[in-house]
Amino acid sequence: MTGPNAPPADAVSKNIVLLIAMMSSFLTPFLSSSINIALPTIGESLSLDAISMNWVATAYLLASATFLVPFGRLADIRGRKIIFQLGMVINIVGSILCAVSPSGAWLISFRALQGLGGAMFFGTSTAILTSVYPANERGKALGFSVASVYTGLSVGPLIGGLMTQHFGWQSVFVLNAILGIIISALVFSRLKGEWVEAKGEKFDYIGSLLYCIGLVLLIYALSVLPALWGFELIALALLGFAAFVRWELGQEFPVIRIELFRDNSLFFFSNLAALINYSATFAVSFLLSLYLQYIGGFTPEHAGLILITQPVTMVICSLIAGNISDKVEPRVVSSIGMALTSLGLAMLAFLDSNANLIWVFASQVVLGAGFGFFSSPNINAAMSSVGRRFYGVASGTLGTMRLIGQALSLGLVLLLLSLYVGRVEITPENHGLFVQTMKIAFSSFAVISFFGIFASAARGKTLER
Repeated sequence: MTGPNAPPADAVSKNIVLLIAMMSSFLTPFLSSSINIALPTIGESLSLDAISMNWVATAYLLASATFLVPFGRLADIRGRKIIFQLGMVINIVGSILCAVSPSGAWLISFRALQGLGGAMFFGTSTAILTSVYPANERGKALGFSVASVYTGLSVGPLIGGLMTQHFGWQSVFVLNAILGIIISALVFSRLKGEWVEAKGEKFDYIGSLLYCIGLVLLIYALSVLPALWGFELIALALLGFAAFVRWELGQEFPVIRIELFRDNSLFFFSNLAALINYSATFAVSFLLSLYLQYIGGFTPEHAGLILITQPVTMVICSLIAGNISDKVEPRVVSSIGMALTSLGLAMLAFLDSNANLIWVFASQVVLGAGFGFFSSPNINAAMSSVGRRFYGVASGTLGTMRLIGQALSLGLVLLLLSLYVGRVEITPENHGLFVQTMKIAFSSFAVISFFGIFASAARGKTLER
């Protein structure tokens, strides 16, 4: 059932909605991947140590993960387009402030502001896209949206490196602001109507606060492991989530309906599969970048070109998979994708000190195909399993699984590096220890991904709504 303010299907150009969704899906990964390339220059310019540079990236991740679900719920109540547009404006302002930051502390703060804006527009765009496209076309549309994510990941390092070298690191943020202005203008001029599927329902402020506190504690704890107080923070986070679940079960209009997980196996297993997939794959490019430069002796530019293989394969396969998932059960397509992901990770575990470039390329192709075949069908299955008035929450929940999975992936790698290499620079003397650590990491990721096959296959058939 459509919301009272939802425009009729023929009043909205699906192509315009798809274009806006693709551009907003491109923006976040493009910014993240381009900033990663610029971090050494930023650190030199603002005199940042390694931990501070890590927080330049983590601040955005933390803010986005924390607010995705609450703003997804608020969008369902107040209107998805207005939350999207407000988030894009905040992102533009945050980008400009980042570009003129006088110190590392200010830059980290403004990155958090960017993350807040990103939480408002990234998940909401998927909810609007799902609202406009019927079930028999939704997988194809989501495939284009997911392909835009991988396109951002692909071109971000190249464009970010080029702009940083010739125009300074500030230009990366300026470009992000310009792209945000273009998207905002397109929404204002071409996207008519509003989507308010849960109008009149109350917003759960206490539940949102408990959720945010628990998630902040969890993600921050992962950044300080294996320190003892990191485990203490995780325990506090789990207590916070327990209080959150108890509170939500007693609310008429909770920020997250626990029933979506408890009574909807399709939604539960789709989110679990997403969490497992991102936990197993996000740190791959980080490890391969170090491997290619330290062990293979490649320059950052050449390493970046080699690492394009995986996201380019993702783009191609996500377009194919999205279309297939409109005709074949999404769980079948995404389970095949998870199996390919496991194979690609297992192949990477066989890398050694000889830096076999052909094996790196082959592993990336398999891994990219796996992720491409998994992602868009998985999103299609999750979004198709809930009623229209929960599209914002469902989209925000999936985005949160992505961000938590990314944090878990990097947390595992940092833990292994601390245990086997130590908090020292990677030099020729400890290259052997680094390779050993990398092999353990990829083996662990392959096992995690293997269990994800069962989570993906166990979800059941997709229900059209």
